This record gives sequence, structure tokens and C-alpha cells, in this order.
Amino acid sequence: MATAAAEAAAMRRAVTLAARGLGSTSPNPVVGCVVLDASGEVAGEGWHQRAGGPHAEVNALREAGDAARGGTALVTLEPCNHTGRTGPCAQALIDAGIARVVYAVADPNPDATGGARTLRTAGIAVEQGLLEAEAAEGNAAWLTSVRLGRPHVTWKYAATLDGRIAAADGTSRWITSAESRADVHRLRAECDAVVVGSGTQRADDPHLAVRVVADTEAVAVQPLRVVVDTNGTAVTPGARVLDDAAPTLIAVADDATPAYEGESDGDGVETVRLPRAAGGGLDIPTLLAVLHARGVRSVLLEGGPTLAGAFVAAGAVDRVIGYLAPVLLGAGPAALTGGGITTITEALRLDVSETVRLGPDLRVTATLVAKEH
Repeated sequence: MATAAAEAAAMRRAVTLAARGLGSTSPNPVVGCVVLDASGEVAGEGWHQRAGGPHAEVNALREAGDAARGGTALVTLEPCNHTGRTGPCAQALIDAGIARVVYAVADPNPDATGGARTLRTAGIAVEQGLLEAEAAEGNAAWLTSVRLGRPHVTWKYAATLDGRIAAADGTSRWITSAESRADVHRLRAECDAVVVGSGTQRADDPHLAVRVVADTEAVAVQPLRVVVDTNGTAVTPGARVLDDAAPTLIAVADDATPAYEGESDGDGVETVRLPRAAGGGLDIPTLLAVLHARGVRSVLLEGGPTLAGAFVAAGAVDRVIGYLAPVLLGAGPAALTGGGITTITEALRLDVSETVRLGPDLRVTATLVAKEH
């Protein structure tokens, strides 16, 4: 039988495996699984690689083969109990002769939950909660989508140490290093949609597709490129987001006439018309609802300070990733404008989960701290 240390190591490995599915499994979760044989040795491992494909447990059981019988399965998410495009994983574990299942996070999806109950009914020992926080963090996008009915939003920005995202004359290339810019492409590859606003579109004419970095695997799924172009004037004919490198969604106000209409270079460009918000711009909750309905479970918000402020004001930022360069400008736009914050007591407090050096820069990752009522 596996020791507690062996099970913890296996679950940690399962969390790492699950992360390999980021960006390619939506609208499904990312899941990792490690199967230990009856003596506690690793017999098989797997992860959910793409929506519609075999789930993590099935891939791990296939690798384990007969060694799974009498063994233990460590899974980052409660094994599913329903038949969709694939069969229920709970039944696959039963059929393989697994004696014990340890999962990290309970499945909040009402359509798939009940796997633990099915396993126990079949006489399999089941435990929940091992490395739950780590597994939940890795699956934050899907868990947010199930619990809140909207995509998980990461706001990414690059700034100087004095909080400027551009100089006084508007120039901003390049504040951060090549290492930080390459890391942003990793973030894009792990999300379902990249969102910018009209200010960024006008200033940078961004491409927003993921570049394949040397010595890495090719990107399996390009994220949806989303431009929030309220008045339909920022995306003009010839804009780089109109090419066929990745699908594109242009969000405009329902009374706007887009300047690019009929000028797209690619077939994957779509316009969606949304209501205006009371304070100007588009209604952010409606935008997120539209994206969620399209299967988008994770959003990387790369827009400028105005769009970021709109998302913050709507309570729609779950994680912040700031790339801070050892640079001082003294003037220029700040990273965030507005957000509905007028006094220090309204400040959004963050919990820093990670700080990493990238070349000369510092990447800070933080999540919002729930306000006490």
C-alpha cells in the first residue's frame, strides 16, 4: 500500500500534469492523474489533453494496465460520474480494479458530481482534500466558470517601478524585457481569450496571437482575440487582429458602425453588439456572459488602464499579474484608471502568491482578497 509521502508526491505530480492541459481543454477542466500499483510504485500517469478526448484517469489507467488492479489513483478533481463525449471516469476506475481513490477537489458541476459516491458504492476506498489548495489554484478558471457562471479573468500589465505603463509622450516599447514578453506568450497560450480595449488597439495595433517560442511545442489552440471597440473606430481596415492567425471577436456598442466591416483578411472575425454601460464603454458582465456562452473559461485581460478599470469596477478581476521593470519614468499613464475606487477603505487588497525574476524584471502574481462584510 502507498505511504502518505508517496501519495502526496503522486498528487503533486498530478497537479503538474494537469497544467499541461491549460488552453486546450475548455470548456472542460484541467485534470491530472497518477496511478500507484498495490505496492505504492508509480504505474501510470495522464492528464486531460483536449476537450472531447480521454480524461486524465483513462489515460493514466491505460498506461498502468494490469498494474492498476489493487492500486491507488490520485486525481486532482473528483472523477466524473456522467457520460458526455467520453464515458464516466468513476466507472473506468471501478472496471480497472482500483482499490483506493484520492482526489483533491470536489466536483461542483451538478452534471458530473457523484463520482465519489459511485466509487464508494462499488467498495472502493475514497478520500478527498489532499493538496486541495494547489489543485484548485491550477483549475481556477474552470472552477470560477462553474461557481460564478463567467470566465476567470487575469489582468496582466507591464509597468515601471513607479507604476507607469508608458512615457509622457505615449511611447512604451519596451518597458519590460524580452524574457517578460516571452512569458506573456505563455500566459496567452494557457488562456481561452485575450482581451484588449480601443486605446491599446489604437496605440499598438496588437496581433494578440501566440508566438511559438524556441524549444517549445507548437501551440495547439490559439486563444480567441477580443477587442472591446465600443464606438467601432479603433479596429480599422488592415488591423493585425483581422488576419487569420487566430479567431477574433470585435465587441462594439449596439448603435455603432464598425470601421473594419467588410475589410477582414480572415474568415474567423466576428462582430458582437453589446449594450453600453451607464458610465461609458461596454457592459462588462454582458461581455463576459457572451464569452462564457462561447466556451471561454479563462480570459487574459491585456487592455490599458481604462478597460482594466472597467473590469475592476465590475468586480470581474480574479487574478493580477504585474511585470515590473527596474525603470523610472516620472510621468505617463498609470496601470489602472478608475475602478470605482475613491478612498483607501475601498482599495482592493491582494494576496501575493508568487514573485519570480524574469531577466531584469519581477513578475508578481496576486489574487483578490475577499472583502469582509
